[in-house]
Amino acid sequence: MKITVETTVNAPVAKVWSAYTTPDDIKQWNTASDDWHTTRSTVDLRVGGTFTSRMEAKDGSFGFDFAGTYTRIVPNKLIEFSFGDRAGVVEFMPAEKGVKVRVTFDAESENPVEQQRQGWQAILNNFARHAEARQ
Repeated sequence: MKITVETTVNAPVAKVWSAYTTPDDIKQWNTASDDWHTTRSTVDLRVGGTFTSRMEAKDGSFGFDFAGTYTRIVPNKLIEFSFGDRAGVVEFMPAEKGVKVRVTFDAESENPVEQQRQGWQAILNNFARHAEARQ
């Protein structure tokens, strides 16, 4: 099953793309709630390149790595990636007020679909706020 989340970012596409693909930026927006943070991020933005983000509870009680491999890159338009046996796509599309960012990914079976959708949407909402403030 595929899950899709999206947001519109009121900023030029080059700034939106950069905020989405720069490790220092990722550490600032990649969280679903205030009690979590991303402590480390790496990006090798090329086909076959890898990415990682270390997400941890701020109280130190839990953490995990989110990692994958880029399978297709179209600058300022599209990022396709695999993570484990799952895949995802990030689309950057012109919108009336900026850029629509749509993320579609394969659901996992451990957590309810709605919980996954809410978590990824919260992260994307944080991304939009960060990218707009970055201008």
